[in-house]
Amino acid sequence: MSFEDIIGHNNIKTQFVKAIETNTLAHAHLIVGEDGIGKSLLAKNTAVKLLGKSKDIEYADIKEWGISSTRKSISVDQVRDIIEELNKKPYEGDKKITIVHDADKMTVQAQNAFLKTIEEPPRGVTIILLAETLDTILETIKSRCQIHKLRRLNQSEMDAFLEKKYPHMSSDELKAVSAFSDGIPGRAEKFLEDDSFKEVRDNVVRVLTQANADNLTELLKYEGFFTQHKDMWREVLACFLSYIRDVMVYKEIGDEDLIINADKINDIRSLASMFSFNKLNKFIEIINNAIDNLQKNVNLSLTYNVMLMKMQEV
Repeated sequence: MSFEDIIGHNNIKTQFVKAIETNTLAHAHLIVGEDGIGKSLLAKNTAVKLLGKSKDIEYADIKEWGISSTRKSISVDQVRDIIEELNKKPYEGDKKITIVHDADKMTVQAQNAFLKTIEEPPRGVTIILLAETLDTILETIKSRCQIHKLRRLNQSEMDAFLEKKYPHMSSDELKAVSAFSDGIPGRAEKFLEDDSFKEVRDNVVRVLTQANADNLTELLKYEGFFTQHKDMWREVLACFLSYIRDVMVYKEIGDEDLIINADKINDIRSLASMFSFNKLNKFIEIINNAIDNLQKNVNLSLTYNVMLMKMQEV
């Protein structure tokens, strides 16, 4: 995919293109946005364009870094490795680009170790930091970077993305995926391509059904499954809200054409007969509270346990 083929984020793409063409691109950038929104794609294609290339392939002068599989954060030692690599001369031409994924998960010590290099990188070096949030990024880092905040795609952009990537999708699938993704392309890809997410969807329905039974022990068994998919907590809770929304729509209007999860219509009908609007609204409050807690880095297992217990108590 070329830089121009990226759907959405038009203002930011235009800024990068103009800066590259006029040789005024800042040496340090911070691209911020939710997981799946397109940070990596934008960064990689910006780097490709900066090198004067046309294809998104592996280049020796584009280096990508992220959290090690054995760690939960980017450490000082890893930042030192990044700095050491940055100080090596480019293999081709006079430009070199480093992309750091999960920059918001750098320790404070790592950020401080990176500060001087971000402020004054070696000649020809461009640093692109990717982060889901600015909350954990030091002010000293933010003040030395040009910050680009990615917004969710609007409906027409999301439809264009889905129609381009999945041209044979049925209208029912398009409606369900578009609604669930909520403007985040990566969510759409998980919905359609990730088998584990299909399992998550099935288990969310089972949890909602079990919440109507008087058996907390059985309900709490699902905490282990959801915790196992720790990187998908946003999708898990979005799935809960999506089903509850469908149940409420079906109870109120009874129009199956308005159901997002059309492939689960039998489950939607069954859940609609189980729960009152009052109970469904309380479920929404409980799930939104879980979202708030996880955004504040409350323990995942504890959050799911509390959520499931509260759903059983309603």
